[in-house]
Formats: sequence, structure tokens, C-alpha cells
Amino acid sequence: MKLPNATHEVRPLRIHEIVPDFILEDVWALPVQGGRDEFQALLDLMASADPTTVESLPTRLLWRARDLLGSWFGLGRVSAPAGDDGATAELPIPGTSETSLAERLPDDLRDSAADIDFASLPFVPLYRTDVEFAAEISNQTVHGAMHLAWIDRGEGRYQGQMAVYVKPRGLLGKGYMALIEPFRYWIVYPALMRQTDRMWNERAPSLE
Repeated sequence: MKLPNATHEVRPLRIHEIVPDFILEDVWALPVQGGRDEFQALLDLMASADPTTVESLPTRLLWRARDLLGSWFGLGRVSAPAGDDGATAELPIPGTSETSLAERLPDDLRDSAADIDFASLPFVPLYRTDVEFAAEISNQTVHGAMHLAWIDRGEGRYQGQMAVYVKPRGLLGKGYMALIEPFRYWIVYPALMRQTDRMWNERAPSLE
């Protein structure tokens, strides 16, 4: 379920100090609930997700089409670790001389997510805490960050929440984000949520 951005912005999260100049594009309540110690299970699930294998045929086709266009026009891929195609490794964050959000991390967050590995997605882990995780992506259209939070719902229950931050690269990036918005909201995200729900329930029983 898509949430108002304010539900994320009002929380005392470390990500706010890392991306103050980024646009908060989306906030989503994930179909994942568990105990406080199950945040690692959520991170393992998200890291192992492969959008090219979701049950939704339109989502698979869109993902592969984006990879094909990325290959043709040098936009970078969306289904391989960042830098695999050599097209995105050293692009600066728009408006800065930094090439990675890792340069902004305070000392206590550096190397805190070194054990997280995305096999099928082009994300590079940035940091993790007991209840937060962030990873970044860089290509010719945007520099972005995915943030996962483990939200306390009371009585020992927690729920996953995902936020997406972006910084478009000029008119190309802004046009690209506008073009893909309806596909993200109506096709890609619903399919990924269904996949997340299925994978979570297969590995962890509900607390309800």
C-alpha cells in the first residue's frame, strides 16, 4: 500500500541526514510483519528478490525492456549489480562532486551493511541499523536510494516500510521518471508487493 510521504518524513530516521537534497518519490507499506529480530530476514528477502521472475508477465516484460533500452542507449541496467555494464560506476550525484552516498555516511554507519549482497538488482548497500537499511543506485537517468525501515506497531509487532529517493539527471532524468510513473504504480510495484508477500509467508509464519 502506498503511504503519504509524511508518514516517513516525521520519523527520526538516519536516512534524512544522508539524502536531504534528494526527492522522496514514494513510501510503501510492505506486506511484511514480524518481531523486532526479524528485520534481517526482510533484508535477506529483498536482497534475493528477482523482478524478472515475478508471476506478473507485464512486469517481467517491462523489466527486460528497460534492460534492453539501457543497453542500447547507455542508460545502465536495472537487473544486474551496479557497474556490471561499466556504464554507471563513476557518475557524480547531480549537483555535487560526490559519486556515492557512502561519502556522506557518518563513521558509525560506515561498513555496517557489508554483508548484504544484491544478486539480481543494481543496488549497492550503504548502511544498516537494527531498524533501517539503505542502498543506492546510479545510472544515466537518476541517482537513487532505496530505504527500508522496520516500523514498531506496538505489542512486539513490526512492519516493513520502503521509501524511494531520487535525484534526476537533468531533463532526461525528469522525463524518464515521468514516463515510468504509471507503469511503476499500476504494474511494477503491485507485482513486487505480491512477490514480497508470498516470499515472506513462505519463510516466516504470520504473527496474526
